[in-house]
Amino acid sequence: MASRPSRRARKSAPRARRRLPMRQLLPSLVLVALMAMLMLRGYVHNEILADHRVQPPASADQVPKEILEGGPVIDTRSGQGTSLKVPDRELVLTFDDGPDPTWTPKVLDVLRKNDAHAVFFITGSMASRYPDLVRRMVAEGHEIGLHTFNHPDLSLQSKKRIDWELTQNQLALAGAAGIRTSLFRPPYSSFAADMDNRTWPVTEYIGSRGYITVVTNTDSQDWQRPGVEEIIRRATPKGDDGAIVLMHDSGGDRSQTVAALDRYIGRLQDRGYEFHTLTAALKAPSAHTAVAGMDRLKGQAWVYAVQASEHTTGVLVVGLAVIGALVIARFGLMLLLSVLHARRVRRPNFRWGPPVTEPVSVLVPAYNEAKCIEQTVRSLMESDHPIEVIVIDDGSSDGTARIVENMGLPNVRVVRQLNAGKPAALNRGVANARHNLIVMMDGDTVFEPSTVRELVQPFGDARVGAVAGNAKVGNRDRLIGSWQHIEYVMGFNLDRRMYDVLRCMPTIPGAVGAFRRSALKRVGGMSDDTLAEDTDITMAMHRDGWRVVYAENARAWTEAPETVQQLWSQRYRWSYGTMQAIWKHRRAVIERGPSGRFGRVGLPLVSLFMVLAPLLAPLIDIFLLYGLVFGPTEKTILAWLGVLAIQVVCAAYAFRLDKEPMTHLISLPLQQILYRQLMYVVLLQSWITALTGGRLRWQKLRRTGAVGLPGGAPAAGTQQRPQERKPVG
Repeated sequence: MASRPSRRARKSAPRARRRLPMRQLLPSLVLVALMAMLMLRGYVHNEILADHRVQPPASADQVPKEILEGGPVIDTRSGQGTSLKVPDRELVLTFDDGPDPTWTPKVLDVLRKNDAHAVFFITGSMASRYPDLVRRMVAEGHEIGLHTFNHPDLSLQSKKRIDWELTQNQLALAGAAGIRTSLFRPPYSSFAADMDNRTWPVTEYIGSRGYITVVTNTDSQDWQRPGVEEIIRRATPKGDDGAIVLMHDSGGDRSQTVAALDRYIGRLQDRGYEFHTLTAALKAPSAHTAVAGMDRLKGQAWVYAVQASEHTTGVLVVGLAVIGALVIARFGLMLLLSVLHARRVRRPNFRWGPPVTEPVSVLVPAYNEAKCIEQTVRSLMESDHPIEVIVIDDGSSDGTARIVENMGLPNVRVVRQLNAGKPAALNRGVANARHNLIVMMDGDTVFEPSTVRELVQPFGDARVGAVAGNAKVGNRDRLIGSWQHIEYVMGFNLDRRMYDVLRCMPTIPGAVGAFRRSALKRVGGMSDDTLAEDTDITMAMHRDGWRVVYAENARAWTEAPETVQQLWSQRYRWSYGTMQAIWKHRRAVIERGPSGRFGRVGLPLVSLFMVLAPLLAPLIDIFLLYGLVFGPTEKTILAWLGVLAIQVVCAAYAFRLDKEPMTHLISLPLQQILYRQLMYVVLLQSWITALTGGRLRWQKLRRTGAVGLPGGAPAAGTQQRPQERKPVG
């Protein structure tokens, strides 16, 4: 008897670490990065942590008299409050709240034109977004002062928040221009005489942090937009007095400020005034000191991150506009063309051509289908159209072939082969088929008695090479099944009506499709070049000049995935296979003649609606979340509800066309929020797999065999079994 390893040995044995696959890790990182960029944008745009409260005036009995009666430059760095005034015939122009991409360059142009200099009290949020303007200010000899990061009233903030505002403001300045400054102007400040018991302690604390507080003694009140001449009048000091003049280069329409500034400087220069920076006017050392080393790198990293968030948000906004246009265009086309399709095929005298009564070969590729194969075959035996059934056992290990053989049914044959994959099984079935019309179905699908007959009637038109049937979800009682039921009825079948009218059907569903043998032979049969052999063969049919149409009454009932993992695996294969098929048939875009119609119309539509649109669709929900948190909330909710309303209309019409009860549409809003995100991650994962050159293997989905005969009871037993086939080889 072999001895068991000791406990110590078991503990010391290395454990295999479960690593998240790169194809799942990268989409997750992309989502996290996008959310981080949006949060950073919300922070920089004063939508996070912003405090717009303003304290009402208070008493000033604690403010030193020399401060209240002194000048606009207040220095408390030594612990004692002193103030300074600007000398006569010296004007210090100051501009608050910038830099602004529209008005700051115009202000700088006027200053340069008149050889004047100024002090710009910048906010960290604006400096982070427009660092090039800060660099221009410094390069043209202007002085920079801090105006906090998010422009809060500091008298309402804690010392910790004040430190944070200053630090972030300096960080943005260091990243933008590589300097620090010792000048500071509190938001909502005015004259020194207006200092009160709430603002004075802040000024003292600011001084203890090494800053000189600069208020004003001449306010242009340009923010009121009183007119150009009125701005000039208010900004003009009395007599020859020196002054610190308050203007704004941001925060709204500053066209009057720019117009007034040009006249103002000229008039005051004619009176002998000079326009200097604050330190130049006071004959003091420069307020700027260079930043180097790690502090400089931190600032640059911050500015680069903000720039990335701005560009990312800009791209997302463009993406939202694109997806909005695509959604509206797609739904509009679906509704319009579906109505035309339904009216055409439902006319009493509509015929594809002479009635098709010839026998049909039905191919059922099967790999470990023991739970479903019997009910699948029995559903075919109820067909009201003459058929032969060929079950191609693709190397099953669960007795699938034996189950069919033991049924002893007439016109049912079993063809066995070593496991080679679904395309090979279908090609083997075609080789063994006796009839010219071939119907293909999955081993877990059941047909209605009229399905085969309805499916082959379009072959009365000699131009038709393949027919898509109406695949329906049988297990729709659970939430995931209900969501897929909505998707099948609304997305797949409305899409197929639209593509039918446009004559560019992209996919014959594997669950229910029919082909001419001659058409299959001309395109080389089923191919294993892609994981979406049904899409691949359909595109090949189009390129060979055949028509591919949709038969709405050819219904097949299939079992949809019942867990998120199964759904993920299936849709991952579908989306990746679709990308492979699009790439394989990309030359259809430049082909001419009737076969080129698919390349000119179908391939672009498939790329837009099946690849690009699902990838961008979550932007609707991302901006819903962003709008709910940061605003404007009401407009955001209305826009989202508008998109939802369009989808509800389309879904209701699709359900009406298919004669389905509307009760399942109750879950549509939740489907749009949750299901869309899952499809987004799956599609992003497929993109990453494609771009990195990865090879996706067939995914094994496990089924319950719960979908029974139409109108009948589900199959007995709920034991799960593998569904998808192994990879070739």
